[in-house]
Amino acid sequence: MKKLKVGIIGGTGYGSIELIRLIQKHPYLEIGSVVSNSQAGTPFSEVYPHLSGIVEQPLDKFDPEHLSENEFVFLATPSGVSSRQVPALLDRDIKCIDLSGDFRLRSSEEYETWYKHSPADPDYLQKATYGLSEIYPEKIKHSSLIANPGCYPTAATLGLLPIVKTNLADYESIVIDAKSGVSGAGRGLSITSHFAEINENIKAYKLGAHQHIPEIEQVLEDESGSPITITFTTHLVPMNRGIMCTIYVKLKEDVSIEDIQQIYDEFYKNKPFVRVRPQGNIPSTKEVQGSNYCDIGLHVDKRTNRLTIISVIDNLVKGAAGQAIQNVNIMNGWDERTGLTDIPLYP
Repeated sequence: MKKLKVGIIGGTGYGSIELIRLIQKHPYLEIGSVVSNSQAGTPFSEVYPHLSGIVEQPLDKFDPEHLSENEFVFLATPSGVSSRQVPALLDRDIKCIDLSGDFRLRSSEEYETWYKHSPADPDYLQKATYGLSEIYPEKIKHSSLIANPGCYPTAATLGLLPIVKTNLADYESIVIDAKSGVSGAGRGLSITSHFAEINENIKAYKLGAHQHIPEIEQVLEDESGSPITITFTTHLVPMNRGIMCTIYVKLKEDVSIEDIQQIYDEFYKNKPFVRVRPQGNIPSTKEVQGSNYCDIGLHVDKRTNRLTIISVIDNLVKGAAGQAIQNVNIMNGWDERTGLTDIPLYP
């Protein structure tokens, strides 16, 4: 079949580079336009020399008319940017997958509170579908605007949803201890990601104020039908890629690890990118690196009657570009694994 052209806006960030890597080997997609207003006119391989001889086209300025040659556009922009660009693209019948947070929260007030930017136009916000591929495939299939989930929320919600959708979880007890590699902070220079600051160091940040808190709560509340308030603490660790969420949930009754394992195995039995580990097998970030997998390990502490969930992803793939491509596959009625069957890089 003829390949579909796709555009990328925000073309010099890590999420965009991962999109390009995945699109280059996708059998049904090809790169059309790559937009970076700050470096327009510069050949892509000058910005990223590892793409020499692979992607040589010059970077473009944002121009909705020029982008009309693409059937899909990925927006890998900072928060507060895509909300201004998406309307012009949708009005030209270009389907949009937004990797920023501009369309994830249904409440404009919550967005303004947590992201400190003006919210998207409510008319367009209502058109957005939250793109958690394993949970909302039918909605994704019929949408023209996908709010690609954040990296932390992908790992956290996939880890929590099977138990949250039962009557076994104490919703007031949920604690998420999350750790991310430095690429999650983006390519821009800052003190927090400076080598001398992060090397041989672990930092907790945005305590009680992380913008992904309302996103996680929104999904958990939608799927449980009950109000849920989480404790969510993020840490920056000295590695390039990967997220590990260690999640604690108090159980309302005595449940065996075998019963919990069965709940998770059943929930994800037809979801090829979520791998529930066998009892006693706990995943690490290295075991999903470079792949679109989310691996989940489980432990029930009979002494405290608490469930511990370990959920790991590659923040740039399942947490961003890989899930965005998975959503495009779903939107087109293709096998969701298309172009995403890479074996994790190991060691």
